[in-house]
Formats: sequence, structure tokens, C-alpha cells
Amino acid sequence: MNDMITKLIFYFQYPFVQYALVVGVLIALCSSLFGVTLVLKRFSFIGDGLSHIAFGAIAIASILKINNDMIFVMPVTIVTAIFLLKTGQNTKIKGDALIAMLSVGSLAIGYLLLNLFSGSSNLSGDVCVTLFGSTSILTLTKNEVILSVVMSVIVVILFCLFYNKIFAVTFDESFAKASGIKADRYNLLIAVITAVIIVLAMNLVGSLLISALIIFPALSSMRVIQNFKGVVILSAIISVLCAVFGLLTSILFSTPVGSTIVAANIVVFIISYIVGKLLKI
Repeated sequence: MNDMITKLIFYFQYPFVQYALVVGVLIALCSSLFGVTLVLKRFSFIGDGLSHIAFGAIAIASILKINNDMIFVMPVTIVTAIFLLKTGQNTKIKGDALIAMLSVGSLAIGYLLLNLFSGSSNLSGDVCVTLFGSTSILTLTKNEVILSVVMSVIVVILFCLFYNKIFAVTFDESFAKASGIKADRYNLLIAVITAVIIVLAMNLVGSLLISALIIFPALSSMRVIQNFKGVVILSAIISVLCAVFGLLTSILFSTPVGSTIVAANIVVFIISYIVGKLLKI
């Protein structure tokens, strides 16, 4: 135990570990706040779809040799989120099918473009990092950390400012519209912020595991708490603790960061499920 503590103290002297912990905690917090809304509105799959869109955008940014790919990836993902929201219910191809088409297509085309045009000598390694977030959270630059912190703070502020409106739109959109709330505007806000969270979270858990970061804390908290505010608070606590545990475990035992965080969330969900059964919630 003393050896583990000594090892952690040693590693925390390095800025890249401090950056990873700060960004990881903020991303986990943002994901959990809007994860509850996405789960209750049955929008869970949009996280998976947008993450694949982001992978395709990263592939294009890599080919174009854009140094800070987030400048390109984030706008593309946000525009796609708005497109899905606006057209998903008004076309012959409904929302879930449209998300599936775009996500699979972007993943396939992104990988194809990387194979055709990328000059990287370790293409498989680069793709693995993007898909699973193996080491990217530990190689963040100072500018990337600043951008992540700023965007995360904006997301938290927006959630707090529009909490009542988001709550109303989440539980009964028809009643919210009848009450004078511009539901479409807040659905748009949720879609845009989800896209931002997806892009930020790719550094933490990779594009294939982002949905778990959004869904598991929400589902775990719903097993033991029955009110919206309580679920949001517990979801945030679970998400942050799992992120910290995953990062520390990854440092101590050299495990993949993203997979370790998701594994921690799975364990917490199982425990929450059992507790919920025992309490008959």
C-alpha cells in the first residue's frame, strides 16, 4: 500500500498527470449531468453515433494535418448533432436509423481515408488510441487542457442556468410546450452540448466507449434514487469517482484508461442494481 501511495506521489509531480486528472474529472462531471437527460429522453444512442462522426472528422483533420484537431472536429460534430435533431423526425429515415447510418458510415470512411492518405508509421496504434482512448488523456497539451476546462465550465454553467427548463423538457415535452417553454430550443441546446461532451470525452475513453461514460452513471443512480435532482447529483458523484479511480488505477497498473473507467462504472452499476433490488426501488 505504501509503495502504491509513493508511486502516485511520484507521478503527480508531472504536469501531464495533473492535466489528465483535471480534464478527466471535468469531462466525467459534464457527461453525467446530461447523461441523465439523454437516458430519460431515450437519446442514449446519439452519444455513440456522434462519437463515430467525431472519429471520421478526426481522420479528415489528420489527413489535412490540422495541428489542433478539436478546432475542426467540434464544429463538425455540433453541426451533425443539429442535423440529426432537425431531420431525424421529418424524413423517411427516422432518427435511430439515421444515427446508425451516419455513425457506421463515418467510422468506415474515416478508417478508409486514414489507410489511403495517412502518412503515419503506426496507423493501427493511432486508430486504437482514438477508438479506446488508450494514452491520449496522458498526452494532452496545455492548450488542449485550457480548451477542455473552458468548455466543461460552460457546459456546467448552462446546465445550472437552464436546469428547470431541461427538467421540464426531459419529463414531459408536450406539457412544457403548453406551458410556453420553447422545447425545440432546449432540445437543440441538449444536442449541441452533447456534441461538445462527446468531443471532449474522446481523449478520456475513446470514441467507442463514450456512450458508457454517459449512460452508466445515470443508470446506476436511477437504481437507488427516484427523483431527478437526486439522480443527477448521485450520477455526478459516481461518474467523477469512477473517472478518478480509473485514472489512478491506470497509472499504478498500466491499464488502458478508458477501459478501466468503464469497468469501474460497470462494477458500480452492478452494486447499484443489487442495492436497488434489496431496497425494492
